[in-house]
Amino acid sequence: MGISDMRFSVKVIDSVVVGAKEPWNDQWLPFTNLDLLVPPLDVGSFFCYHKPSHGSFPTMLNTLKASLSRALTLFYPLAGDIAWNAADRENQIHCNNQGVDFIQAFADVQLKELNFYDLDESIEGKLMPKKLRGVCAIQVTELKCGGMVIGIMFDHRIADGYSSNMFISSWADIARSETPSMLPSFQKSILNPRNPSTHSSSIDSNLFAHYDHRNRNDGPDDRIINRLYYIEGAQLNKIQSLASENGSRRSKLEAFTSFLWKTVAMSMEDLGNHNEMCTITLPVEGRRWLSEGDGEEKQKLMASHFGNVLSLPFGTKGSQELKEMSLTNIATEVHEFLQPVTRKDHFLDVIDWVEEHRSDPMVLPRALANKEMTVIVSSGQRFQFTDKMDFGCGKLAFGSCHLPPSRKDSYVMTLASPTNNEDWIVYMHMQIKHMNYIEAHASHIFKPLNADYLRI
Repeated sequence: MGISDMRFSVKVIDSVVVGAKEPWNDQWLPFTNLDLLVPPLDVGSFFCYHKPSHGSFPTMLNTLKASLSRALTLFYPLAGDIAWNAADRENQIHCNNQGVDFIQAFADVQLKELNFYDLDESIEGKLMPKKLRGVCAIQVTELKCGGMVIGIMFDHRIADGYSSNMFISSWADIARSETPSMLPSFQKSILNPRNPSTHSSSIDSNLFAHYDHRNRNDGPDDRIINRLYYIEGAQLNKIQSLASENGSRRSKLEAFTSFLWKTVAMSMEDLGNHNEMCTITLPVEGRRWLSEGDGEEKQKLMASHFGNVLSLPFGTKGSQELKEMSLTNIATEVHEFLQPVTRKDHFLDVIDWVEEHRSDPMVLPRALANKEMTVIVSSGQRFQFTDKMDFGCGKLAFGSCHLPPSRKDSYVMTLASPTNNEDWIVYMHMQIKHMNYIEAHASHIFKPLNADYLRI
């Protein structure tokens, strides 16, 4: 079936707190310098499953609760809270095993009837939990067809996408009575600053700014909406070809980011915001770079590190200039601001810079603090949801990230398609005025996701 406009009701059946199976001593876990660059924002994911071929939903629910309790023994900070540690005079993760809110619900809808395009209709406030306390909340919803949706919301200060994926896949391993493929490490000293700390001239006040709690949304056209699209491989190849016309082959992510940057700039011009500044940023995950040249043991330790290991390189240009630039030239700009970040020294410099400014009010990568239009483009291709997120109820039908309405930043994540290796799924959390422009002028690229495409 195509896009469904069906409205459905969700009933909460039960709400319990799940703590770690094995108790431990109450402890405080400090944030690393890279954790401190993440503002107090939430980020979520949801995972959809068909009706299992065996077993009942109550049995599955009990399995999920029991395995979650065992998983929280390994990932114990997720059962804690972020609080002020008076002894160290800073906010830290209080590992007190207060537990995770676990909500059981029933939705009067079939999996194939869900509107996978308009997530504000089908997911937000229905199949995703609201995190009211702690650092993590989970909702498991039984569907009318016997299928199931698992929604998880995290405090981003605790974990980046890599870490949250590590936790969820480990929870799934335990639910299948298997040993997790990777055990987490909370050895924060691995990201300690150098002594003496130092940093290059490229790491300065131009890269960081103070966090501003402003609300960017002023009118109805500024309202943030959530949408899911798929992009066919042929279109991605075409965009990549156009971005590589100067003889330098650009990656698909660089090409897509360039196309989106130009399109958003054209939207700004179309709305009368002539030559206002437009920023694009691509988070770079640093575990690989920080362990470079330090041997296999360091590589394993960094690979298992739970927390935030991100840098946010960015480019800023006027919307009119971007509108007039060729895709090739924009792709060159993207490539050039990415290159200095993809090396070990950059992340070491950032750690040292934050150490020198720990006593300052909260600082962020400037890309997140800009008052002008900023779009974050994150790559989720490496998160192989389909294979890793089997909780014993069968293979994942579909999974995606999802940001709550409290997030006012514009965020885009590219994901691997579960039905065609050449295609992409693209999640977009952006102002409706820009989304309307994209759908009006780039509908041949961004196609609304539906159950037919997902073969649900």
